[in-house]
Amino acid sequence: MGDCDDILASETAEHMFSAHPLAVSPPLSKPRRNRSDAWNHFTIDSDIAKKAKCNYCGSLIGYDKGTSAMRAHFTRCKDNPMKNVNKRQKSVSASTENVEEHICTSLSTPMFDQEAIQNVVVKMFVALDIPFERVEHAAFQNFMSVVLPRFKVPSSTELAHDVLRLWGTEKTRLKKFLSQHCQRVCLTIDTWTSSEKFCYMCLTAHFIDKDWKMHKKVLNFSQVTSHKREVMAKTVEQCLNEWGLNCVLSLTINNDSLNDVDILHLKDKLVSRNSLVLNGDFIHMRCCAYFLNLIVKESLKEIDDSVVRICAAVWYIRSSNWRFTRFKACAEQQNIEYKGFACLDFETRWDSIYLMLEDALKHHKTFEKLEMKDHKYVDELKKGKGVPTIEDWEIVRSILPFLKLFYDATLRISSSSCVTSNMYMFEVLGIGMAIKNMCNSGDIRISLMAKNMRQKYDKFWGNANSLNMLLLVGLVLDPRHKVKFVNWCASKNYNGEEADYLIDKLKSCLNSLFEEYNGGLEVSHTKSKEGGYNDPYGFNKFYQSSGCKKSETELSKYLDEALESGGDLDVLNWWKLNSSRFPIIANIARDVLAIPVSTMTPEFALSIAGRVLDSYQSSLPPITMEALICTQDWLMGAASPLLTNVEIENLEKIEQELTSSHDVVE
Repeated sequence: MGDCDDILASETAEHMFSAHPLAVSPPLSKPRRNRSDAWNHFTIDSDIAKKAKCNYCGSLIGYDKGTSAMRAHFTRCKDNPMKNVNKRQKSVSASTENVEEHICTSLSTPMFDQEAIQNVVVKMFVALDIPFERVEHAAFQNFMSVVLPRFKVPSSTELAHDVLRLWGTEKTRLKKFLSQHCQRVCLTIDTWTSSEKFCYMCLTAHFIDKDWKMHKKVLNFSQVTSHKREVMAKTVEQCLNEWGLNCVLSLTINNDSLNDVDILHLKDKLVSRNSLVLNGDFIHMRCCAYFLNLIVKESLKEIDDSVVRICAAVWYIRSSNWRFTRFKACAEQQNIEYKGFACLDFETRWDSIYLMLEDALKHHKTFEKLEMKDHKYVDELKKGKGVPTIEDWEIVRSILPFLKLFYDATLRISSSSCVTSNMYMFEVLGIGMAIKNMCNSGDIRISLMAKNMRQKYDKFWGNANSLNMLLLVGLVLDPRHKVKFVNWCASKNYNGEEADYLIDKLKSCLNSLFEEYNGGLEVSHTKSKEGGYNDPYGFNKFYQSSGCKKSETELSKYLDEALESGGDLDVLNWWKLNSSRFPIIANIARDVLAIPVSTMTPEFALSIAGRVLDSYQSSLPPITMEALICTQDWLMGAASPLLTNVEIENLEKIEQELTSSHDVVE
């Protein structure tokens, strides 16, 4: 390399060293004579005089005439991490979703961008639900000073303002996406309570886009100052106007949100826009998970004493390492492989009770052995309801399969990332058949419990006339079931007259829905006394006389085709592939299959308590809380981080490992 090239390389490297935000200066505590930035990337080789080793490729470079050769090597070193950084760096896009950590205007000159990095920090705080004041914490400030010394950390106030700006940007993007991909929206309305007992209403939109992908987007999270139906309905109406959403298919609510009168008030508002299908008769969807919870609570009441005794036994062995070790020793004596327990039951999580009982039952022989070996176990449990009896274990053994039905069903219908409207009646009718079988059990306790549960079940789903037809349509739009399956299930759950009425009503609803989506020939239809829909203009006479009634072409063709096989069929993908064969029914499916049958995610669906905002969220101003929760949902596609079952299992595993390695004598 010539002198000119050497000088040029030296100047380029000098600039790279000084400009790069991650560059680390030599320690100030030990001043050296060689102060060049080149020494950040080289180490003196003590075995060879005047030679320094490259920290990246290991090459030995002489420095007897200065550091110019070291700088030149740094610019062309193939293992130089700066090269990869320069190649990856791109200009920042105007859209917030394309912001990168660094911006560079040329391959050789990386540029520091305060705004781009700050946008990333804002998204991190939103995604992880980190309190804004943590940005001013000394630990975070110290971390950023090491990682990005040139970055000016924003204050908590600036961070809050940035969240509001990000909310506005993402809201504009989402509005555009909705206008292009959402033909008819399904809504869920849910209520939350702050630690100060203020009420908040969460409105979420569910829809299937043009590419047959399911979407769930929180539209607003606003404080509700009154529970009057006019106020609640007006809040929903204002939100729909703000988002430009006029076509609503369904409103899914839990029992604590809007009542029937509220729904009628809101329905009247939507009917005036001519935006509802089938006159809005089936707009109201009740949260299925809520009702399943009530039935489970009823069943657990019947075996409360047995559950309490077994729970107490589990709490005993988990209360100290010594007791836990003694229990595992008893398991080994019984030749039972210990696989751990599910998370200890939470008072508000019936699923944890179910999982704990399931695991405890596997070790009931071990508990019997422990009763003989550990007198403290017996003495302590006698302070309560006593040790588990043989009868307790038998009761739990008989009830667990049924609890599993509810557990699995709740998880399936509570998913917000996949279709659930095609599973609602599948689960409901299946559980109804299971309860009916339990009523005939030879075990009097089980039979009595099933009859009490049947009363709850019949209150929700026992009357065929009260079933929501759109949910039965959802079951029909699953090519594995159709009307044939509904007909079979109806005959198992209802008497002959009720079953026939249900099927006739379903077929009438299908025909009316088909005509409405087919161009509105019967948009002005009126409801008949029998619950079907009339043809006020007599158009159907033409189709009947010509032998080509429209609803008997595409609709009949779909219903008459053989059922699809396969329990893991992707229903949305099936309709995507078959939409050209059934274009009208595909449009119906795209709307109906988006109906959420639960307002709850699995974590909350399995809880018997209400939803309460934590102290941090409750402390935020209402507008900031809405911005945080909405933006978090849009960026991450999920609600605030929760302790999931997987995380709980991991914590349990860690605890078991710590227990086995640190046995303590009581």
